[in-house]
Amino acid sequence: MAEFFSAADVVGAAVEMERRGQALYARLASEASDPTVKRFFESLAAEERRHEELFTAMAGRVGKAELPAWSSMEEYSDYLDALLDSHALFSPGFADALAARSGELEGAVRGAMQLEKDSMIFFQEMLHLIAGSEHSFILECIEEERRHLRQLSALIRK
Repeated sequence: MAEFFSAADVVGAAVEMERRGQALYARLASEASDPTVKRFFESLAAEERRHEELFTAMAGRVGKAELPAWSSMEEYSDYLDALLDSHALFSPGFADALAARSGELEGAVRGAMQLEKDSMIFFQEMLHLIAGSEHSFILECIEEERRHLRQLSALIRK
């Protein structure tokens, strides 16, 4: 039998990820010396802010989340905790280390790429827990994170 828990908790984690991402990208933009890189990180910060607003609105609409039939509450909770604990934004010192490398374009971009990949993985898992009526918003965020990843990659291939 499926077990249920608060989907708002999962959405709350997404809100916090977006909030931290926005702050990090704004910090990278403020420390960037190249105007193109500065504008790029500013645009990423703005998109993270929009995602935060999207997930904040979603938190008020979602109720209980159904666990996948193959999973117990403890097992899935442990898995989600591991996803968050391993997310770059929740790793102690990640933001400071990345900001310290903001003068090295490749280092800053590679760190941002890790952040985007970690977010995509978390959002993919949200699809299993959040009502289907909310999937279009989550899928939109996943696609935007993919686009960010491609844009970041293009910055270091130049």
